[in-house]
Amino acid sequence: MTTSFDLETFLQQPRLAGLALSPDGQRLVVGVATAAPDAQRFRTALWVIDPEGEAAPRQLSRSAPGESSATFATDGTLLFVSARPDPDAKPEEDPPAGLWALPPGGGEARLLLAPAGGLEGVKVAEEAGDLLVSAALHPGADGFVADREQTKARKDAGVTAQLFTTYPIRFWDHYLGPREPARWVVAADALSEPDAPTSVMPAPAANEDEATPQPRGLAEPSARLVARGIGLRNAESVLTPDGGTLITSWRPNAEEFGIESPQDMTSELIAIDVASGDRRTLASGERSYGSPAVSPDGSKVICVAADLGTPDSAAEHTLVLIDLQDGSSREVAPDLDLWPSNPQWLPSGDAIVFETDEAGHRPVFRIDLDNDEVTRLTAAGAYTDVCVAQDGERLFALYAQVGSPHRPVRLDTSTSDQEPTELPSPVGITPDNATVERVVATAEDGVEVGSWLVMPTDTDGPVPLVVFIHGGPLSSWNTWHWRWSPFVVAEQGYAVLLPDPALSTGYGRGFIQRGWGRWGEAPFTDLMTAVETAASDERIDADRVAAAGGSFGGYMANWVAGQTDRFRGIITHASLWSLENFHGTTDMGVFWEREFGDPYTDPSRYEANSPNKQVGNITTPMLVIHGEKDLRVPVSESLILWTDLARNGADARFLYFPDENHWVLKPQNARLWYQTVLGFLREHLSDEPFETPDLL
Repeated sequence: MTTSFDLETFLQQPRLAGLALSPDGQRLVVGVATAAPDAQRFRTALWVIDPEGEAAPRQLSRSAPGESSATFATDGTLLFVSARPDPDAKPEEDPPAGLWALPPGGGEARLLLAPAGGLEGVKVAEEAGDLLVSAALHPGADGFVADREQTKARKDAGVTAQLFTTYPIRFWDHYLGPREPARWVVAADALSEPDAPTSVMPAPAANEDEATPQPRGLAEPSARLVARGIGLRNAESVLTPDGGTLITSWRPNAEEFGIESPQDMTSELIAIDVASGDRRTLASGERSYGSPAVSPDGSKVICVAADLGTPDSAAEHTLVLIDLQDGSSREVAPDLDLWPSNPQWLPSGDAIVFETDEAGHRPVFRIDLDNDEVTRLTAAGAYTDVCVAQDGERLFALYAQVGSPHRPVRLDTSTSDQEPTELPSPVGITPDNATVERVVATAEDGVEVGSWLVMPTDTDGPVPLVVFIHGGPLSSWNTWHWRWSPFVVAEQGYAVLLPDPALSTGYGRGFIQRGWGRWGEAPFTDLMTAVETAASDERIDADRVAAAGGSFGGYMANWVAGQTDRFRGIITHASLWSLENFHGTTDMGVFWEREFGDPYTDPSRYEANSPNKQVGNITTPMLVIHGEKDLRVPVSESLILWTDLARNGADARFLYFPDENHWVLKPQNARLWYQTVLGFLREHLSDEPFETPDLL
């Protein structure tokens, strides 16, 4: 007998993300998100996990705002970011996210730093113990005090306006500014416990309203400003182990308004001397450099170099090794036809490990740098948040499969194709209401197209099929999903197909090239080939098939709607509809020129691949879904789509979320999303009347 995995069961499951290992290798910390009591958001608490797998997991933190960005200081202090209120300060209506420290021996967390603009994260120099803090400043402010004064002045005046002089001005779900990014270094001794309290009370200000606003936590100049500027937007930064040098990605053209091509948005890799501020360029050119990691002896940097691509040549990622002494560099394992991410050094300094998509999985690989020998350490599943132990023999990661949620595991650093050792954690249940199997179809050009097929277990006779089209488009179905759960759909008695058509990652650059800049060609035909292969299974009712997708998956759902009446219903979430309009309204329009070219001189590819050109062909019922705060695919795309569908008399519904962005993040909204989607599927696959959710 199987266990029910209905919508409510799904929404109650804890969600694990983020993993940190203490320097002594005795503690793992993971973030565990659960729905807040009001169901308006998910909040994250930190839990400690025994790396040996012997002790039971234990919750370390609890607050209404939740905690994130956990990492360990060299003395074992747990550092994290939280917007929890400071118990020693005057209450604030909306306190900014601050940096907190939890002593290794336990006790109450102490606020270290909370500038008015909040903090984005913290990293630690592994040898010196200094902290690298990301905290933005208003352009005219020279430090946290001046920034707080500017914040107060804007608030008192009721001003929220911004004046932009650079491109882009938005990113995913927020406008960039009015602050600019900055990097600060905090000395390791700032982590020392404060002196015992005395009975002497500070004298109050004569006029509290006129008192100079002070940063909470550390006073300046305890935090040293090392770098600032919009060139640091979305930058990835680390300190060398001795804390003397900041290694960071940097956009050299960020200060300029004019952007002539996607290459103008590439990032360099630079080194900044913490003491003097002197900087030098480590890598630059037509590639973007990111994810830097410094070797244990501080002599080298491994990073990811991304070729953004051109309309005729697909993007490519590779690893680059840079010598910090003489500036020389080389590509590492250049024949590796995969996209590496999150490179980490082994303590010996002679090898690295990294994660990458591969054929429907996300394994961990090792590369020995003396001969570039590549070893796949894991056999199956998807791994993230890799942490290497100081003994160099073990690594820890979060592990998931399409059919099981993320959980902490242990691996060794040298054995190939391992099965992981799972560690006790607050992970939720693994659903048994469906099985997961691999399906391979053959495209028209002979290329194999892989998919995962999720089949419900408690069924009689052939079942309807729902096709989930992934977003990206440079992505892959290879792990557990909280936003698009096939198991909630399988609970209704439907099979779910998760195909990886052209443009999917993990199958080599040639597989991406097949669909690069031609989204309506191989990605579409691959998808349809995968659908027909799955539909030929005797367990599938080939006459009852629906399609659903978000972002690029929504684009493809729209394209499918104008090309075929194969599906009984189509669900399109946060979708692209008019590529010409999308270029000017999305947050990163120039980024898409790498595939489709310059729309001002040659719009042909935008026009050829735009779903709206086929609106007159749409006869399939559609459910359109979008969030007002989506800046990557603005809600204008769905508004135009909705208008075009209504103008052409199509059978359609529009589910609108005023308070969501590209994703549906609030528990109650997620419940409404699934209720509406499942009702739409029952209407068109099971011939049941559509039931509007009670709260709608």
